[in-house]
Amino acid sequence: AEGCLLTYISESCPGFLVGFKSERRPVIRAKVVGMQEVDSGNDVYGNPIKRLRFDVKQMKMFKGPTQDIDAIYTAPSSAMCGVTLDTDGKKEYLITGKLEVDGTMHVTLCDFMEQWETLTAMQRKSLTERYETGCDCRITRCTSIPCMISSPAECLWTDWVIEKTVNGEQAKHYACIKRSDDSCAWYRGSAPPRKDFLDIEDP
Repeated sequence: AEGCLLTYISESCPGFLVGFKSERRPVIRAKVVGMQEVDSGNDVYGNPIKRLRFDVKQMKMFKGPTQDIDAIYTAPSSAMCGVTLDTDGKKEYLITGKLEVDGTMHVTLCDFMEQWETLTAMQRKSLTERYETGCDCRITRCTSIPCMISSPAECLWTDWVIEKTVNGEQAKHYACIKRSDDSCAWYRGSAPPRKDFLDIEDP
């Protein structure tokens, strides 16, 4: 996974940080204002495929298509990796997902969805100012001790092995950024990295 726009994959999936380099991976801030079950074609046996459609009011697009996203689609149950969101329009979410060829946005349990108010200052600031500096970096997930990186262009992600959560200190407060020698390192703080950090200062 790259160090570009960082998010995580949930515990139900192989947990690790992922980058949202692709334009087909939109990142939006939105309120959910409604939900309905819809048909989305048939499976190979001719049985109808159901999806939940969440109607959303997009507040901001951090990454994605030029047009606003007014709905997101998911499977009808968590057993099928479907998500559950409050639909009263009061809570704002940061939502990531996948843009299908027909232009619709689909989300699963493996996508990052958090209430906006629960994001740390680092996470919010990094959405527009920090994560893009790590687009050439790679996040390597540590699942057991010992673990190590195989390239200087990697950052070792240890939240899961140390804290048993994918939303630990690194995910909340750090960004993996590229330094002047093309190596990558974790950076903490809402201020822009100092030149001496970028010029090979230990993080």
